Amino acid sequence: MAEYVIENGRIYTEEEIIERGYIIVKDDKITDVGKGDYEGALTTYDAQGQHVLPGFIDIHMHGGYGEDAMDASYDGLKHLAELLLSEGTTSFLATTMTQSDENITKALENIIEYQKQQNVLKAADIVGIHLEGPFISEHKVGAQNPAYVQRPSIEKVQQFQKTANNQIKVITFAPEVEGAHETLEALHDQIRFSIGHTVATFDETNEAVARGAKHVTHLYNAGTPFEHREPGVFGAAWTNDSLSTELIVDGIHSHPTAIQIAYKQKGNTRFFLITDAMRAKGMPDGEYDLGGQNVIVKGSEARLASGALAGSILKMNEGLKNLIQYTGDSLDNLWRVTSLNQAIALNIESQKGSLKVGKDADIVIVDDEITVQTTIKAGEIHKFS
Repeated sequence: MAEYVIENGRIYTEEEIIERGYIIVKDDKITDVGKGDYEGALTTYDAQGQHVLPGFIDIHMHGGYGEDAMDASYDGLKHLAELLLSEGTTSFLATTMTQSDENITKALENIIEYQKQQNVLKAADIVGIHLEGPFISEHKVGAQNPAYVQRPSIEKVQQFQKTANNQIKVITFAPEVEGAHETLEALHDQIRFSIGHTVATFDETNEAVARGAKHVTHLYNAGTPFEHREPGVFGAAWTNDSLSTELIVDGIHSHPTAIQIAYKQKGNTRFFLITDAMRAKGMPDGEYDLGGQNVIVKGSEARLASGALAGSILKMNEGLKNLIQYTGDSLDNLWRVTSLNQAIALNIESQKGSLKVGKDADIVIVDDEITVQTTIKAGEIHKFS
C-alpha cells in the first residue's frame, strides 16, 4: 500500500485539537501527525478543512443493512461490515441475543470464522463479541425472547467463550439473579460484565460493581429507574465512578434531556455512544426479524407488536450529531465517546481509538453536519460524499 498524506484537516487527537494539520499514513498505520501544511513530496488527500476523527467503534450492534449477527451467515457479516464504513464505523463488537444455546453457538462459530478471514481494508473489523443475554432477568427482557432466558454459571460462560475463541469481550447480565455473583467474581478479569436487562436495586447494582462489574448496557432501557427513595440501576450508573455507561442516542430510546443528564454525570470519559442497531438499519420501513421475533419499522422507530422498542436503526455518525445537539457540548470533547473510550474498555487502545503515531490508520472525515465524507480503513480510502 502506498504512503500518503491527509492534509488540510481539523484533527482531533488525545492531546489537542489541531486546527489545520496533516496525518501521514504508511501501509495500515499512522506514521506522523503534524501541524500546519504538509511540505513533503508524498501524494496528498485534501480533507478540505473538515473534521478528522478516529474511526468509530460500536460495542453494541446486532446488525443492519438487512443482516444480523444471529443469522450465523458469513456473507451477511461481510455485507454488514462493509456497509458500516459508510457511517464511519471502522470496528465493532458483533452482538448476539437471548436465544437457544444452539443458535447462540452457531452465531459465535460464524463470527469467529468470519473474523479469521475478514478483510480489514474493505470493511469494519470485528474486534470481539458482545453477548447480550441469555443471562438476563425475565422481568426486563425488552425485545429479547423470554423463552430463552437462563441463569449464568461459570461453566456456561466458559463454554460460550471456548466456542468464541476467547473473543467474548462484553456480557450483558442481570446481577441480581442466581449464579450472577459467582460468575462475575470468577470471570470479571477476563470479560467486561455490563449490567442490563435487570431489576437490580441501587444497592445490588453497587454490590455488583464491588464484585467486578464495570459497565451499564443501554442506560435508561431495560433497567430499574431512578426514584428518590430507591435510585435503582440508573442512579447507580450516574453516581458510581467505577461504572461506564452506554446510550442509544437516537432521541427515541431516551429523551434528549435524559441523555444530557447522563453525560453531565459521566463526562466524556465514561460515556459510550452505541447504536444497538438491528437489521433494519439502512433499510426501508417494513417488517423485520430480530432474534426470532417480528419487528415493525416505521420512520425512525423499530418496535415489537407489543409496542416494545426493538433495538434501533441508528447510525454512529447520526448518534454523534444528536449528542452534540442534546448536550450542547462540542466535538472537541465528544469525539472520544465514539472511539477512545471503547478502545480503552476493550484493551485495544494501543492499536485503535485515537489519531496517534503507531496506531491503525482507521480514520473518519466528517463535515459540520457530521455527515461522513470519507472513511479510511487500515489505510485504504473509501469515499462517501
